[in-house]
Amino acid sequence: MAMLMKMQGFGMLRSLLVLVGVSALCNVALGTRKGTASGDHRSHRHRHPGHLSLHRHGQMMGKEGQVLHRSKRGWVWNQFFVIEEYTGPEPVLVGRLHSDVDSGDGNIKYILSGEGAGTIFVIDDKTGNIHATKTLDREEQAQYTLTAQAVARDTHKPLEPPSEFIVKVQDINDNPPEFLHGPYYARVPEMSNVGTSVMQVTATDADDPTYGNSARLVYSILQGQPYFSVEPQTGIIRTALPNMDREARQEYDVVIQAKDMGGHMGGLSGTTEVKITLTDVNDNPPKFPQSVYPMSISEDKVPGEEVGRLKAKDPDLGDNGLVNYRLIDGDGLSMFELSTDSETREAVIKLKKPVDFETKRTYTLKVEGSNLHLDPQFLAWGPYKDEATIKISVEDADEPPVFVAPSYTFEVEENAPEGTLVGRVHAKDTDVANNPVRYMIPRYTDVEQFFSINSEDGMITTTRPLDREAQAWHNISVSATEIGGHHQDTKVRVNIKVKDVNDNAPEFATNNEVLMCETVAAGKVIETVSSVDKDEMAHRQHFTFSLAPEVAHNHNFSLKDNRDSTASIYVLRKGFSRLTQDVYHLPIEINDNGFPAMSSTNTLTIRVCSCDSKDTILSCNVEPYVLPAGLSTGALIAILACIVILLAIVVLFVALRRQKKEPLIVFEEEDIRENIITYDDEGGGEEDTEAFDIATLQNPDGANGFLPRKDIKPELQYPLRPGIGRPAANSVDVDDFIKTRIAEADSDPTAPPYDSIQIYGYEGRGSLAGSLSSLESVTTESDLDYDYLQSWGPRFKKLADLYGTKDCSINDADEGEDS
Repeated sequence: MAMLMKMQGFGMLRSLLVLVGVSALCNVALGTRKGTASGDHRSHRHRHPGHLSLHRHGQMMGKEGQVLHRSKRGWVWNQFFVIEEYTGPEPVLVGRLHSDVDSGDGNIKYILSGEGAGTIFVIDDKTGNIHATKTLDREEQAQYTLTAQAVARDTHKPLEPPSEFIVKVQDINDNPPEFLHGPYYARVPEMSNVGTSVMQVTATDADDPTYGNSARLVYSILQGQPYFSVEPQTGIIRTALPNMDREARQEYDVVIQAKDMGGHMGGLSGTTEVKITLTDVNDNPPKFPQSVYPMSISEDKVPGEEVGRLKAKDPDLGDNGLVNYRLIDGDGLSMFELSTDSETREAVIKLKKPVDFETKRTYTLKVEGSNLHLDPQFLAWGPYKDEATIKISVEDADEPPVFVAPSYTFEVEENAPEGTLVGRVHAKDTDVANNPVRYMIPRYTDVEQFFSINSEDGMITTTRPLDREAQAWHNISVSATEIGGHHQDTKVRVNIKVKDVNDNAPEFATNNEVLMCETVAAGKVIETVSSVDKDEMAHRQHFTFSLAPEVAHNHNFSLKDNRDSTASIYVLRKGFSRLTQDVYHLPIEINDNGFPAMSSTNTLTIRVCSCDSKDTILSCNVEPYVLPAGLSTGALIAILACIVILLAIVVLFVALRRQKKEPLIVFEEEDIRENIITYDDEGGGEEDTEAFDIATLQNPDGANGFLPRKDIKPELQYPLRPGIGRPAANSVDVDDFIKTRIAEADSDPTAPPYDSIQIYGYEGRGSLAGSLSSLESVTTESDLDYDYLQSWGPRFKKLADLYGTKDCSINDADEGEDS
């Protein structure tokens, strides 16, 4: 079997390739078809490029008379090649299949299957021609595996077993090189040697590196010369100039090109940018901008105040540019100090000690600035330090006066008379003007004003006698103010000690009573007394004790001075009794032996107590033996207190009962005339004190005859007013009732005092005076206008309702009412 193929070669026209089947081809078995299809087909280069061969498997005996044995046929295909990116008007003929069993009568049908069969690759089932219908791109798919088979057209029965073959897409230079990781950033130290490697850049080309020069790349530098260069084959960028200084230029933009086809004309190219930064090294020493720095400070500044700043310039970065400062010389080393500001990296000059304009007016300092971190590679470029001079001038300031001493301590005797000199303070103005100074004592330091000071010379004197026992030390302040200028002042502490004078007599250290048993034995010490003195005790000074002269020869107690500022009290006899005398007073005289000597007489109280056999005190109170056994004084007092309280309660109850008021008149029967008629009319309020109170006529005690008359009956009897007579027959008997009661009260010695009786006058019917009742006046025709009562408030609301309108009428049943 033979096959004819047409192929499109690189840079060639179409050519027809005849594939001849050889009948006696060895070493290829029919069973190898499967292994060949699995990927073992390889491209074979023959002596004549572009020819593919077809091998048939089997053996034939060509000699006459011999039986020919034929094995089963199998196709083994080599690779077919199709050029990529073909854009011609007709489909590309890949090749032609032809079987030796094909007699050309059209009974054989060629079938193509596999990758791209029917879409990319089509076959003419009669002629076996294979065409590529689409443009192929090797970078998308480099080869296609297809399967060819010849079958009977009518029965579709395979005439040959299927066999695989590969169509390879032949590469052309259609992809430029690409830098996949660009742009690039690189760093290299400044001052690097020529040829120092900066970085390597790599480009990729999608074309076939095994075919031609399509993927053979060459690197070149388009921008960045003459500072940098690139190796053509590796893409390594290197420095090309020596002594590149970062301080002059820090960044470089380099453009690198990669070109395929080995860099020849017609090759495709790609570029990338590389930003190269020079890193810093310590190649510059620090430098002060000035050689001399003038500064000034006022003399009134305190230590720690800033005088000035200076800074050395170093163009290096980071640690390479750090500058360390120090003072190395000058006459102001003891007066000034230097520190470094951690943020600004400046040298800060500060005042170390106070300066005085009047003493020294200028100072000179020499400061050095040097790098902390040195690079051994550049030590020869040194020295890495610089020096500058600082001239500091002291400015005059209006300073407050200065005391010649930081503090003063004086002494003055207590009880010294007013005006005694204590001491003198002195201050002076240190300024050039030398103004006079005035002194004073701030009142808050001497609240009670024990001292005064002369404002001109600073003499301190007392204003009254001082008592050391009340206050031993006086701590005051004296202020000095210069006259003129800014009136600045300064203060100094003055401590005044009050010297002791022996002006206080000694006294007992304690004033406790001495308890002594009745059965005390003669000659026994019952107490040891000691003394205290408010004054200061001199060296070897002690107290002496003795009995007062009036008891020096008593027969009960004696005293022995122990010569150690104590004394012992002895009992001279025995047989003391509490019933005879329970307390003894023993006056003792104490002398302090001071100068002048002071003494005092102190009384020691000795109480006689009842003791048991072991001299344990049982009681020191006098007990009355006349009391019943078992009843103490406290119990008796409690009983008496209870009795007194009960008596007081009884007396109070009786007094309250006697003061209870009874009605003045007791009626045997109810009289309708005594009924009180209540009206809802508002009266005059609290100001109306003339209202009738019938309760004042009622006194039960008087009716019963208990209460005696306490006043004197008036001798003058007031006659009745004219016009008052007996009431008419048809009048109300209120007038008779009042007259009767008045007469009874006048003649009754048990009646209440006269000044408590209300006297009422009654105008009977037909009286010329007429009725004064306001109730009756409502019915009279009057022209008075009572509307103003509406504005008098709620207390007169009732009256306003009664008199506000003239249409209201009132019954004259109350016509005979008393006014």
